[in-house]
Amino acid sequence: MNGRIVKILSNDYFVLCDDKTYVCKSRGKFKYENISPKVGDYVFFDDKNNYILEIKQRFNTLDRPLVSNVDQAFIVTSLKHPDFSSNLLDKLLVVCLLNKIKPIIVLTKKDLLKKEEFKNLKKTINYYKKLGFKVLYNTDLRKIKKYFKNKTTVFTGQTGSGKSSLINKLDKTLNFEVNEISEALGRGKHTTRYTSLVPMYNGFVLDTPGFSDIDLSIYSKEQIRDSFVEFKNYNCPYKDCMHTKENECKVKKEVGIKILKSRYENYLKFIK
Repeated sequence: MNGRIVKILSNDYFVLCDDKTYVCKSRGKFKYENISPKVGDYVFFDDKNNYILEIKQRFNTLDRPLVSNVDQAFIVTSLKHPDFSSNLLDKLLVVCLLNKIKPIIVLTKKDLLKKEEFKNLKKTINYYKKLGFKVLYNTDLRKIKKYFKNKTTVFTGQTGSGKSSLINKLDKTLNFEVNEISEALGRGKHTTRYTSLVPMYNGFVLDTPGFSDIDLSIYSKEQIRDSFVEFKNYNCPYKDCMHTKENECKVKKEVGIKILKSRYENYLKFIK
């Protein structure tokens, strides 16, 4: 039978098929083939002996969180406490775009900002909108709900940004545990104990622990460069320009003018 792994606990794989969940084991051959089943995998399994026999080809896969076949990501980003982090946001956008995952930015804790603080951040927010990224606020629940249908969604972003709180507001029956923010570190405690797919508004949602240490070293400098979509708007005189030291680089000339300075500075950090 064909199904999908919706949860993994130890060596038990929970496979959903026709609204019924089967607790399966994986075949020993996967270990020898260096294949590890992941939440989100589409599989062929033996429903009588409860063994996963085959893992279907993935269209994308992530290692942190351990998940595959993700359509879109809600990048939950705090504006205050913890403070807005353009570095982490840009990292997550790179990861999404290079893995063919549609990023949707969800901003939280706007109510904690003073008017002048929000005014300054608004310029940055508008820049991301102009790049074509969808930007919502965590209070836009009705708008957010429309994105789930027929999609597999992952929530990611800053630790302590309110991912679990947002999920609980979207579906109160899920009741994901929420912990307080650590004052000393300025970030929240990890509260999600395992990764699982749960049905939500005719789609699936994967709740993941917050994280901030994303390894971009697995991507080439060229891949990272090409994920900064605004760079493509400027035709540099150099073929395969990296926009770093080239004197006539048109991208460099637009930094601080048409290109957000923090984006460019993050790009330089990423390729190093």
